[in-house]
Amino acid sequence: MASLNKVILIGNLGKDPEVISFDNGTKKMTVSLATTERYRDRDGNWQEQTEWHNLVSWGMLAQDIADKRRNYVKGDQMYVEGRIKSRQFVDNQNVTRHITEIVVDKMMSLSGNNRQQQQNPNASYNAYAGQPQQPQQQYQQPVENQVPSQDYNGDDLPF
Repeated sequence: MASLNKVILIGNLGKDPEVISFDNGTKKMTVSLATTERYRDRDGNWQEQTEWHNLVSWGMLAQDIADKRRNYVKGDQMYVEGRIKSRQFVDNQNVTRHITEIVVDKMMSLSGNNRQQQQNPNASYNAYAGQPQQPQQQYQQPVENQVPSQDYNGDDLPF
């Protein structure tokens, strides 16, 4: 049986990204992202609920941010793709801590305020390819070429 660990988020950066370099040259980027859900409660009043997500990236995406090719700043609205990863560690007080992170594979500013985004608003960064990517055309089969299911009798709507 196959499984899938995929996260897509649109939210706002809670701080400027932090990039650290290790002795072997590897870079790690960390930042927090806020997603906010607005809904009406049973009394009809608008409510907001904000979730905070810890984002982490390694390698080329972290390197790209460190090289200042992307000027992401606190408050920027971002599109993020990645996967959920949970881990635990022991802190300085010898207490075991649990953390859940989003390991970022793709990150794109929706704010339009960084220089590269203004030059090419359709560019994004794909960690798998290791370079900025152009969005791919979405292909969808035309409706007239789709074959109806055997159960469809033509008179009833299928919902």
